[in-house]
This record gives sequence, structure tokens and C-alpha cells, in this order.
Amino acid sequence: MPFNIPILLTWLRVALIPLVVGVFFLPPDWLTPHEQGIASTVIFVAAAITDWFDGYLARRWDEVSAFGAFLDPVADKLMVAGALLLLVQLDRTNAVIAFIIIGREIAISALREWMAQIGASKSVAVSSIGKIKTVAQMVAIPMLLYAHPLFGVIDTLYAGQRLLEIAAVLTIWSMFYYLRKAWPMIRDRAED
Repeated sequence: MPFNIPILLTWLRVALIPLVVGVFFLPPDWLTPHEQGIASTVIFVAAAITDWFDGYLARRWDEVSAFGAFLDPVADKLMVAGALLLLVQLDRTNAVIAFIIIGREIAISALREWMAQIGASKSVAVSSIGKIKTVAQMVAIPMLLYAHPLFGVIDTLYAGQRLLEIAAVLTIWSMFYYLRKAWPMIRDRAED
């Protein structure tokens, strides 16, 4: 297993996941609900920044590795899944929305793995729809973790819920996009 700064940042992101969740399970006299929201939001945003930064450094320093390429999306999916499950527990999002987003991540990961095994991974490369979906959910999740008025004007709970709904719609759309792109190979392999 290679070890470099980009991989260290990815491991850091994995290590931050329990902290995002754990903040809400501290004894009640340790943090107020508002402080919990701030702490979990800051930790989540820091983890999200490491996602961008580790990829940037890996490319810039030419330290891209197969292990890093494997670990990075796993860390991303764990981070999002952990946050979504927490938000369901806190009643800040709907379990159906969380299921759609997490289920799609599992399905598309499996599809990408299978496509890589048959040498057709470029068929399911990341699309612009997938990128927009990721941006929507990565803005929505911190808003929902915070869940307090921002600057006394922005209702982060409401805005986060609407953004996560948009992300869920884009999740379904992008899943069908990837499946449509992969369908010829799926059909051909099923006939073999």
C-alpha cells in the first residue's frame, strides 16, 4: 500500500466521519444543539475540503495510485452515507431520500467495478449530472447538520432539505444515465 500526503488526507477524511456523527451523541451538557450543529458542520466541511485537496495534490505531485483511486471514492461514500443516516436519525431528512442517494452510490459503484473488470470503465466515467448532484448534496448536508438560521436570515434547514431533494432527483437521473451508457455491455454479457 503506497503512503503519501494525498492518501494521508483521504485517511483523515475517513477518520473524521465518526466525529461528524459523534458530536450529536456527546453528553447533553457538553454542547448545546447549536454548538453541535456548528461542530459537525465544520468537521464535515473540513472533510469535504480534503476530498478536493487530496485529488489536487495527487495529480500535481504525480502521486496518483490504484490504492488512492480505490480509497478516495470509498471515503466519499462513507462520509455521505454517515451524514445522511445521522440526518435521518435527527429527523432532518427523509429516509427515502437517504435510501435513494445511498442506494444509487452502491449500485453505481458496483456497476463501475464490473465495467472496469470487462475493460469498459470509460463508459461510466463521471458525468456532469453526477458532478452537479455531488455539489447539491455537499452543500445540502452541511446546511442540514447546522440546521439553524444563518446570519438571522437563511433558514438552513429548509434550504438544505430542498437542495437534498434536488440531489435525490439528480441521483436518479444520473443513475439512469450511467445505466443507459452501460446497457449495451450489460446486454451483450447477459447473452454470453
